[in-house]
Amino acid sequence: MAEDTKIKFQLDWRFEGPAALFLVAKSKGYFTQEQLDVTIDAGNGSGNAVNRVASGAYDMGFADMAALMEFVGNNPTAPSKPVGVMMVYNDTPAAVFALKKSGIKTPADLAGKKLGAPVFDAGRRAYPVFAKANGLDATKANWISMDPALRETMLVRGDVDAITGFYFTSLLNLNARGIKDEDVVVMLYPNYGVKLYGNAIIASDTMVKQKPEAIKGFLRAFAKAAKDVMADPDAAAKVVKERDGLVDEKLEARRLKLAIASAIATPNAKAEGFGQVSAPRLSLMASQVSDTYATKTRVDPNTVWNGSFLPAKAALNVFPK
Repeated sequence: MAEDTKIKFQLDWRFEGPAALFLVAKSKGYFTQEQLDVTIDAGNGSGNAVNRVASGAYDMGFADMAALMEFVGNNPTAPSKPVGVMMVYNDTPAAVFALKKSGIKTPADLAGKKLGAPVFDAGRRAYPVFAKANGLDATKANWISMDPALRETMLVRGDVDAITGFYFTSLLNLNARGIKDEDVVVMLYPNYGVKLYGNAIIASDTMVKQKPEAIKGFLRAFAKAAKDVMADPDAAAKVVKERDGLVDEKLEARRLKLAIASAIATPNAKAEGFGQVSAPRLSLMASQVSDTYATKTRVDPNTVWNGSFLPAKAALNVFPK
């Protein structure tokens, strides 16, 4: 027997509901069936995941496409640039949140208001795209920066009028601080004219060149797991709990369901096909990221995406009927 190919995989964030997509592939032995020995590590942001895959510390990872584009645009001479190999969050989960009592109802109401988010937050970084789509002047946004752990607390206390964050992160954090869903105004970026992709599975340049079959095997295993996770998110949340005993299983099941509904099994995802991207939409995103993030060089969409490792169409048929 040939030895299993080792793959070090970097998540974008902690072991939360959405991490089940990867953890289930491991716990059900789908990676092993593909002769892969996969180690999955928790992360602390998409930017860091991209850097770690670029440096070779990790072979593959999960990261926001905007963060990948920014890296490629700012590091034109980097010897090793990761590429996206499978789309997972077809729609960015980024959103603006405000409390109903603030009177904020629409993007126009954000003019002149205090907005809060950590500096690296995906929603904050992409805010100019949201602003432009909704006739707001992003240069006039009044940003207050804070640690991620304080973001929702500062909104509840009234230190800021609105925050940006991932839908399934900030909404649950607000719930945990005693705020009911009906007392929150949520403006999901995709519902407000923002066509950005969210997180994709990325692979290192070395993997692409030297271990293409391992990438293909990883994606086959992942697609199988994604189908299981969407069919039974509650069972998938148990797997997250097995990996990290400190998580609240019920909460993570809810987070996973929100992620599936808002980012994974969306109308766009169903139209484009799971794991896949539309070339015009990817081009538009590359152009928007180049402008918004003021990258050193314009991002060429062909350098950030390689769809040649995707499983056959039948294997990508993962959405619940």
